[in-house]
Amino acid sequence: MLVNSRGEIKLCDFGVSCMLIDSMANSFVGTRSYMAPERLTGARYSIHSDVWSFGLSLVELVIGRYPIPSPSRREYAKIFGIRVEEVVLDLQQNGQEETSSGIDDDTSPKTMAIFELLDYIVNRPPPVLPRRIFSDHFVDFVNKCLKKKVTERPNLAGLAEEPFYKEHSAMDDSAEFAKWVQSVIDLNRNFPTG
Repeated sequence: MLVNSRGEIKLCDFGVSCMLIDSMANSFVGTRSYMAPERLTGARYSIHSDVWSFGLSLVELVIGRYPIPSPSRREYAKIFGIRVEEVVLDLQQNGQEETSSGIDDDTSPKTMAIFELLDYIVNRPPPVLPRRIFSDHFVDFVNKCLKKKVTERPNLAGLAEEPFYKEHSAMDDSAEFAKWVQSVIDLNRNFPTG
C-alpha cells in the first residue's frame, strides 16, 4: 500500500512488476503470502480471492504485523496494552479451538519457512480479531472476508451491504488522514532511522 502526503492510498504489488503482453487473468503470479487458499491450491479464483487478500490486509493494518499465523491472545494483549483475560476471540466462528496453534502459541511469521506459511494459509483457521478492542461490525466484516470456503466469502457487492461498510463509506476523513500522514513524514525527516 502506498500513501502520499495528500492521504491518497494506492494498492500495488511490485513482486510481479514487469511488462505484461497478452496477460492471463488466471496465471499464478502475485505475493503468495496474501493469496487466498483457493489460489494456493491451484483452484479457480475470482474476485472472492481478492476479498480474502483485502481482509488479510485489514488485519495487518490494525495489528501492525502480517497476521499469519494468527496472533495469540497473549500477543493481542501486548499489542493493545490490555490483560490477556480481556482478549475475546470468536474461535468457533472460524472453526478454531482455544488450544489451536496460532491462538496461544508464540509462532511468528519470521520463524516460518515460506512453504510452512503457505500450508498454514490453506490448512489452518484464518486470523480472528478480538472483540471489545474492535467493533462487532468490523470483526464481522473481517471474518466474512477471511472465510476459508470461497462460496461463503462475499463479493464486492456483498461487502458493500455489510454494516461496517455502510457505517463508514460516507465518511470523508481524507483531510484528517492526510494531516496524520504529513505528521508521520515530518517525524521521519526529523528522526531518520538509518
